[in-house]
Amino acid sequence: MALQEGDFIRLRYTGRAGENIFDTTDEENAKEEGIYNPRAEYGPVTVRLGSHHVIIGLEEALIGNEVGAEGEIDVPPEKAFGAHEEEHVRSVPTGQFREKPKRGMRIEVEGREGVVVDVIGRRAVVDFNHPLAGKTLNYSYAILEKVEDRVEQIKGLIKLYSGRTDIGISIADGTVELALPAAITYDRRWMVWRGTLVRELFEYYPDITDVVMKETFPRPAKPEKAPEAPAAEEETEETEE
Repeated sequence: MALQEGDFIRLRYTGRAGENIFDTTDEENAKEEGIYNPRAEYGPVTVRLGSHHVIIGLEEALIGNEVGAEGEIDVPPEKAFGAHEEEHVRSVPTGQFREKPKRGMRIEVEGREGVVVDVIGRRAVVDFNHPLAGKTLNYSYAILEKVEDRVEQIKGLIKLYSGRTDIGISIADGTVELALPAAITYDRRWMVWRGTLVRELFEYYPDITDVVMKETFPRPAKPEKAPEAPAAEEETEETEE
């Protein structure tokens, strides 16, 4: 049966810009290309079709396709990361940087991330376009399965947005309860994206009335008491003279 908008699928893919891999779900590909991130969770991803969880050009190739399909597609800039626009290239005084800017350095200016493309005197030319803007991309993909179970769907959304796989999920009487690990509030990526996750849960599941997040702090285990050293034996006999 052809896949349609609203379906959750498990997907494997690799994206290339020219000969270079810039994104992949395959750990070995990432290592071979030198883009491996030891903190990332590799393996197939779960996405909802029609929700732009992948770039538009790839999503269009998936909708109407079938489970088990494998393919390769070229995605033009307008269906990927957009055109490269000169208005997003700015000249910035080097005094705004904590360290001397150099070509290729990634920096942040007024909340926007960019790349230094040139340094002229006391000014740096910074490109705030997406690094892949203006490029035609190539994706190879495999649609592994359709994900029907709601818990698995939500697990997929959590991993997609936060990269985490350690959050427990239960659904009962219109309530989704998320069991959060201790100190998750220190995870910046989770804190940034949790609002989007909640919004999508209400959007995708009309019968859900509440989303509850419970952060649990287990009592620390008491350190084991070290065994006492045996007392020295007292001498009971007097030394003979």
